[in-house]
Amino acid sequence: MIIGCPKEIKPQEYRVGLTPNAAPEAVAHGHQVLVEAGAGLGAGFTDADYVAAGATLADTADAVFAEADMIVKVKEPQAVELKKLRDGQLLFTYLHLAPDPDQTRDLLDSGCTAIAYETVTDAQGGLPLLAPMSEVAGRLAPQVGAWTLQKANGGRGVLMGGVPGVGPAKVVVIGGGVVGTNAARVAAGMGADVTVLDRSLPRLRYLDDVFGQQFRNRYSSAGAMAELLAEADMVVGAVLIPGAEAPKLVSRADLALMKPGAAIVDVAIDQGGCFETSRATTHQDPIYEVDGIMHYCVANMPGAVARTSTIALGNATMPFLLALANKGWQRACQDDPHLLNGLNVNAGQLTNAAVGAALGLDAITPQSAVGSA
Repeated sequence: MIIGCPKEIKPQEYRVGLTPNAAPEAVAHGHQVLVEAGAGLGAGFTDADYVAAGATLADTADAVFAEADMIVKVKEPQAVELKKLRDGQLLFTYLHLAPDPDQTRDLLDSGCTAIAYETVTDAQGGLPLLAPMSEVAGRLAPQVGAWTLQKANGGRGVLMGGVPGVGPAKVVVIGGGVVGTNAARVAAGMGADVTVLDRSLPRLRYLDDVFGQQFRNRYSSAGAMAELLAEADMVVGAVLIPGAEAPKLVSRADLALMKPGAAIVDVAIDQGGCFETSRATTHQDPIYEVDGIMHYCVANMPGAVARTSTIALGNATMPFLLALANKGWQRACQDDPHLLNGLNVNAGQLTNAAVGAALGLDAITPQSAVGSA
């Protein structure tokens, strides 16, 4: 199989879909690795690194898309890339289709088979290809939130850890999953006063058992949310429903409860965001103000730390990448029901029920897609 890796073209996206470490693994299994020249530079990998690892360089993205049987990326294909996909080609990347009807339509029209990192599961009910980026984004959230809180950026001018005689920032994290846990740990490590909201009592017990007094947790209810929003200097949105659009948990009316200059960091923005007032931004222009509240809603937060993120993602994707290349996507998905859960699109048909529900489109089961392919 020819495995192709084009350069990412989403604004300020510096990650790359394949590390040089992945190339010799694939080559050793009899595959060819085709990498667009310059694809790894943003993450600190040179063309020479890829060549030394056994990859072949392509001068253009057009050549990669034209020759490769499988395209491996990081972010969802952009409009110009969607036009390059072809019938029967395999796409392996993050997709986040639920809030993106245009991309979904173009993927269906292309005839390709698309497996989304964010809906691949594991035996523990986790999302192993989303987890590393959730860890990165969670740990970044207090860092970028602290920057957003600075007065020069429109924030309240509150220091996360305070100083002797002055209390710390109050941080509310909505969601106690991978993103929320990492955000809470880092915010607490910065000296902030942190509370995590979640509706799962087992998860709240886990957080209490593992982290003790590092941060507090509370059961998420309308009353608790209103109380904590009124106190918060920073609110981190960290709620995920796999494959589906993120629920809107904070309305525009709720912003009136918050202190002027408070900061919102919406880590769920890839799935549409969990604040009613969220809209996707870029690293180049990351924050905006609504009703006196500063919003940070960068849709590819881990791209800011591209080297760490690329290596972490590559570690997680490599076993699945090799299975797809060695067996073909049908056999690989038949052998691994967790990889099968990543199938979102095949030959013009939607194969993820949550995406179908979000977009009002019919979806077949991924099992039937494998059986009919």
